[in-house]
This record gives sequence, C-alpha cells and structure tokens, in this order.
Amino acid sequence: MTDPRADEYAGPATLAPKECCDTPLQVEVVLRSTFQPIDGRLHWYGRIAANPALDRACTPGSTVSVTTPDGSAEGRISDVDPWGRFRITGLGRPPF
Repeated sequence: MTDPRADEYAGPATLAPKECCDTPLQVEVVLRSTFQPIDGRLHWYGRIAANPALDRACTPGSTVSVTTPDGSAEGRISDVDPWGRFRITGLGRPPF
C-alpha cells in the first residue's frame, strides 16, 4: 500500500544558501509536491517557518539547497507571508 502523504513533508531541514551566506541554517519546513501535466514536471513548494537567521541571510529570489532526512534538492525562496514565513519552490525530485 502506498503512503497517501508521500507527496508531503513537515519537519526539520537544512538550508544551504548558495548566494547569501556560507553557513547552513537549521529550519522547519512544510513541503508538498505535485505533478503538473501541462509542463510534464514535478513541482514542489512550501513554507519555511519564521527564522531570524534566514531573514538576515537571504532575500526573496535567493537559491538554496534544501536537505531533509530523506534527500536534497535545489530551490528558490520567494515572498514572505504576514507570519514571517518564506515561500520556497523547486522543480524535479523534491528533498523528501
């Protein structure tokens, strides 16, 4: 039987910002993935919990490497919501 939540991950992650700092950051994330038949690619996306170190290190548009206990992937952080959480998106195999 397939895990119905295999397209979701919530928990700890390490962000290694490629453009904005040299130190990996420990963060909490909620990520999901979905296949988009229009472009034939897997898209993953989610939010990074509010984190003052991330606020100081990165700005919207920064490229980061996201690592969870299940894998790694490159993503791009974007807008910040009213609760201080960055949005993150990526293409291809997700980091979970």
